[in-house]
Amino acid sequence: MLINRRELLKRTALGTASLALTPSFNHLRAASAKHSESFPHRFVFIRKSNGNLPTQFGLPSFSAEELKKHEEKEAFEVDLAKHELPDWLKGLDEHKENMTILHGISMSVSGGGHYSYSGCMGAYKAGRDILSNIKRATVDFELAKLFPSPFGHVEMSLAVPHGRDHRTGIVSGYSAPAAKQRNYCYADPMTAHQELFKSVTNTSEAESDRALLDYLHEKERHQLKGLNGDERLKISDQVDSLQSIRDRSAKVESLGDKIKQHLPKIEPVHADGGPDATLPQKQAAFTDVIVGALASGLTNVVTYTIDDLGTNITSLPENVQKTSIHQIGHGGQISGAAKMRDAIKTHHMKQVETLVTKLKSVPEGNGTMFDNTTIIYMPETGAGHHGPDT
Repeated sequence: MLINRRELLKRTALGTASLALTPSFNHLRAASAKHSESFPHRFVFIRKSNGNLPTQFGLPSFSAEELKKHEEKEAFEVDLAKHELPDWLKGLDEHKENMTILHGISMSVSGGGHYSYSGCMGAYKAGRDILSNIKRATVDFELAKLFPSPFGHVEMSLAVPHGRDHRTGIVSGYSAPAAKQRNYCYADPMTAHQELFKSVTNTSEAESDRALLDYLHEKERHQLKGLNGDERLKISDQVDSLQSIRDRSAKVESLGDKIKQHLPKIEPVHADGGPDATLPQKQAAFTDVIVGALASGLTNVVTYTIDDLGTNITSLPENVQKTSIHQIGHGGQISGAAKMRDAIKTHHMKQVETLVTKLKSVPEGNGTMFDNTTIIYMPETGAGHHGPDT
């Protein structure tokens, strides 16, 4: 697979207003045909909340002319190699040659407000958890079809609905496999680790799952005898679904040695949903799980909500006021809101740096896994806490 990140972003940026999924990703359709002959391209989408303030994306080394264009939202392009990164991005200095900052994309297409749910990755106004507003599959699911894998699309999330301390287990996510459907996601690192790597970490449970699937498949298949019309179609769909799960299990089992090679370690603090784990610990554990899942071939597409307005950030060492992401978004409610925005993003970049470094350490063909991976860090809303803006 010979499409690098810079070329991908250059081509997909042509459809910025609507994400233009079909025309701007046509080159990936051609590339996916080579999937079986080479290495698949992989995608990691990292979603964050509260938007990205334009002032925090301006490069400190902008010339007076460039700064004027930046402030007036004019279109221009600069070479990052000749510029200094903002403080919160400096953790990626060593990887600057691989980086593209694509700033100024309109988010009006997905609405505004506190959340965009599926809208920011599907290019529609999804509203607040309203299934009927999901118009189509999100881009991550479409990419998972182009670059298939045993688990297909994998979603992980540290999002927390208002009024709750944290979520654990398998819960509703933000991505969408089709119209009027919402994906599930792993809400804590231990659950993700147990479910994704079960074939080697809990072989007895994996064998029990396979036996149950075999039993259910055979039972449903026998019910087809003598059925016609809608009833036969209904049972036939169930048989096909069970078979697809059996096929996935077989593919996962065939990856056993590779999974063992890239199996991430997970600390005991994450047991039972990790109620005592700090936010940086949870973020780091999810990063390790993502690398393990990609490197072992379990998935080629991951969507990771690294925070939302309800995510508890009181464990961040910079958060001396013990404030919330929501309050930071409103700015005037606390002092130093801009500094806390930078602190939050700095922690995010630590995880991106870990992800990049680990992917660069895994050999693949004549290069590394990172050569065949695109990591997209993006806000689910626009420039600010409420407005769509850009």
